[in-house]
Amino acid sequence: MSVYNFAHRGARSLAPENTLPAIEKAWNLETDGVEVDVGVSKDGELILHHDSLLKRTTNVAEIYPARQDHPFSTFTFAELERLDAGSWFIDYDPFSQIRLGNVTFKELQAIQGARIPRLIELLDFIRNKNWRVNLELKKMAEPMRRFSLAEATLSLIKKEGIDTEKIIISSFDHENIKIVRKLKPEIEINALIGENPARGNNWGNFEFSIYNANANYISKRQVEQALSHNCTVNLYTVNEPEAMRRYMKWGVRSLITDFPQILKDLIR
Repeated sequence: MSVYNFAHRGARSLAPENTLPAIEKAWNLETDGVEVDVGVSKDGELILHHDSLLKRTTNVAEIYPARQDHPFSTFTFAELERLDAGSWFIDYDPFSQIRLGNVTFKELQAIQGARIPRLIELLDFIRNKNWRVNLELKKMAEPMRRFSLAEATLSLIKKEGIDTEKIIISSFDHENIKIVRKLKPEIEINALIGENPARGNNWGNFEFSIYNANANYISKRQVEQALSHNCTVNLYTVNEPEAMRRYMKWGVRSLITDFPQILKDLIR
């Protein structure tokens, strides 16, 4: 049985996560789609960034040393735009793909100095492509905790005239996806579960039709139970070929992976 191949935060084993080079690489790998993290700057700009802090994936310690432990939601977009979100990937080579020769010199040049992108840049990239994006809406820290990320994301999608068939919206904060379900029911929503190790994958009462479950806590029985409730199951983050093969046999719909290049070869 085949499966949909979604690149986690872009092709993040080959380029810095949640940047345009990683998204472009995922497209060039002919994946079925890309998963990215959506947050908001202090002045209301929707951006792509995962961690609440900036220091793992940018040079914030160099540019704003006194603020390196502050959430990204305390920075304006003009301030975020000054940060280098690419060079750390070259320095640390987190998935050893540069060392193994799987990143070209041209790709390294594009990575150097990559910036934190705005969501609008991703939407513009997919506008004329037959490709899907899974927008994970993050839980925001102050001062943006009460900012309606779901409504702002829907508003931008509408303003940009993006085909809603291209869009998936997911979140660990299920209130976000309930807002999407109410305001734009034609957009696919995915309930993210498995954030808390103590709780594992908490399926609740199976109120959602599609779940993105944590592969670290998954079992065949869980998948079978979800399927028996007419739910669709996607899994994150699946990087090992043997695990990919196993989950494909279990009947999951999509795998979200840091190595879409490996999954692509398995599907073939």
